[in-house]
Amino acid sequence: MTGMDCPGCGLQRSIISLFKGDIATSLRQYPAGIFIVALFLFLLLHLRFDFRYGALALKILFMAVVVLIIAHYFYKIFMHQLF
Repeated sequence: MTGMDCPGCGLQRSIISLFKGDIATSLRQYPAGIFIVALFLFLLLHLRFDFRYGALALKILFMAVVVLIIAHYFYKIFMHQLF
């Protein structure tokens, strides 16, 4: 609507590239895409096997993903790549 990218723009393309096996393109399109997929896979494993420190690991992974998303968005702002 505004013509500007949102913080999540490129996530879907990144995940599709990752599932096709093109990791380099996935990282270029949206760096946090791989980590979001890893977060959800770890979440599913934790729900199934109930790891001892799984909840703590999920919190740390979640915070790392959020920091990566914010850092990537600020990078796009400062490098004038939003439009």
